[in-house]
Amino acid sequence: MKLREAIVQFLEYCEIDKNQSQRTLVAYGHYLTRFLSMAGDIELGNLTLEVVKRFRLQLNRLSPTLSIKTQSYHMIALRAFLKWCVKQDLKTLEPEKIELPKIPQRTVEYLTREELERLFEAFDTSKIMGLRNRAIVEMLYSTGLRVSELTSLNRDQLNLERGEFQVRGKGQKMRIVFLSERAKGWIQKYLSARDDNFDPLFLNHRRSRVLCHSERQRRVPQITRDEETLRVAQSDILKGEHRRLTEVMIQNVVRQTALKAGLVKRVTPHKLRHSFATELLINGADIRSVQEMLGHASITTTQIYTHITNQKLKEVHEKFHR
Repeated sequence: MKLREAIVQFLEYCEIDKNQSQRTLVAYGHYLTRFLSMAGDIELGNLTLEVVKRFRLQLNRLSPTLSIKTQSYHMIALRAFLKWCVKQDLKTLEPEKIELPKIPQRTVEYLTREELERLFEAFDTSKIMGLRNRAIVEMLYSTGLRVSELTSLNRDQLNLERGEFQVRGKGQKMRIVFLSERAKGWIQKYLSARDDNFDPLFLNHRRSRVLCHSERQRRVPQITRDEETLRVAQSDILKGEHRRLTEVMIQNVVRQTALKAGLVKRVTPHKLRHSFATELLINGADIRSVQEMLGHASITTTQIYTHITNQKLKEVHEKFHR
């Protein structure tokens, strides 16, 4: 089998059999297409370590545009592809022969309690957008959600009385997420200020509350043989999908509020996730519990926060060592 055909079949396998996220499919497609452009549409049996070596050399020469971490992602995608080839009994290079680049130990930045309070106080909650933005930031910090998980939330998913809900994270894995009393309060204030019946938890309030005729024509296909497509498009408008906040919008909310609060650090939704995990560990949570709350498949991913426990050891040393 040729390389191009095998890559297409592998991506279809990831989409249908593995049910992997759209983001993963796009990433795998990008990395493997780059490999294909370098190697050419060769027979799988002609794929050798020398071909992979040339590819790695090509990637490395794109540095610093392409970081070591990104180069590693290319190799991870290639190994996943080769593992699939082996399962299909296709003769090719053994995936175990591909070594991943050595990546420097990762550290994370987080916000201190003082910085967090400055961020929270920077919102003008006299307007609905301020209420929404405060609720977003409080929720990100309270739950440790990924920004993609936050944007997908609907109002009916939340149980504000119990202060918990389920979310589908990476790999389509479900986990329970908990809300602090403060986050619950701000979400309730925001929802009480809304006068719509739209599904999304967080809306874009800069848009007209009712779609104008021209926009409705643009969003709903008027000439189509697929009546189901038309029905779904109309249903999405009624549910408010056109008003759902995007990941970029939420990233902008966090970044602009941090600037308004005068924070020197670059603040992102993911940094609030780091702050969530850091707060848990500083207050004595065990790393396995933090792993579950973050939705990490492997404890290795969570261990990037071990510098926090090391900091606690340093404080103990300074306090008791004479």
